[in-house]
Amino acid sequence: MPALSILDLVMIGEGKDLATAIDESTQLAQAVEPQGYTRYWIAEHHDMPGIGSAATSLIIDRIAAATRTIRVGSGGIMLPNHAPLAVAEQFGTLNALYPGRIDLGMGRAPGSAGAAVRALRRGVPETEFSDDVAEVMDYLANNGRRAAHGVPGTHEVPVWILGSSLYGAQLAAAFGLPFAFASHFAPRFLDQAVDIYRKTFRPSKWLAQPYVMVGANIFAADTREEAEFLASSHRQWMLNLHMGRMGLLPRPVENYVAGLPEHERQVMDQVLAMTVAGDKAQVRAWIDAVVARTGADELMIDSRIYDPAQRARSHVLVAEAMR
Repeated sequence: MPALSILDLVMIGEGKDLATAIDESTQLAQAVEPQGYTRYWIAEHHDMPGIGSAATSLIIDRIAAATRTIRVGSGGIMLPNHAPLAVAEQFGTLNALYPGRIDLGMGRAPGSAGAAVRALRRGVPETEFSDDVAEVMDYLANNGRRAAHGVPGTHEVPVWILGSSLYGAQLAAAFGLPFAFASHFAPRFLDQAVDIYRKTFRPSKWLAQPYVMVGANIFAADTREEAEFLASSHRQWMLNLHMGRMGLLPRPVENYVAGLPEHERQVMDQVLAMTVAGDKAQVRAWIDAVVARTGADELMIDSRIYDPAQRARSHVLVAEAMR
């Protein structure tokens, strides 16, 4: 059985604000912790009106402070936006505050576009992602390979490589690090990336065997109809993003998919191919099939449900289904 974890973009729903979204995320982490979830990761995005996770390390601190045992981390920090030393300092400090509970997942996408990218990268030189990853790891290890130093001491923060293409798989394998594939929104290269990662993996002091996390959108309820209703908020937001209609997380609507024009339905089906909405039995069967296909060691679940109580219940039902 794969480990189960949660990805959170701190979605701001229609009629809500950032403070409410942060409170809802905190409550969700507290609700799922007793259910056996392994990690609760926050994803860095910028200049998107429906997403409240831009100050990623601050949200991680809030979630970690409100929980006791679940691992908390980034899924991920978009490393091109940051100086490696600053990332190492932030996560070394988080590790000092919450020993043994902090993860650092890093990706090479900007998590934003246009003006936000230019604003974030002002004064940050363009460097190779692989070099930046190595630099962050050197600072955390305090191994003397860099002229500067991060926060004092050695910080055992597990580093993950995130990706939605083959490059991330190759880099994770070369470094001997765990690999998380963003199939929850970019499923096209999932099978190929996982295969390349496993075939080219080099054991390291961090990891002896390859470890694969697969992103998935999972919505669970008592009936499939109810689950589809809950999933409609997520589907609306993702389709709106791809159609250039960014906004807050919409309220759910009945029969959303059935009412879509064919070309929009095709876009949504491609982007959200790694999605299931159903009752516990249907969710369990779908997860079993994904694990059989990919050999995933862990599933990272993204479920942008408008109502916080229904969102928490969906994650509880998924955990029950897998038990």
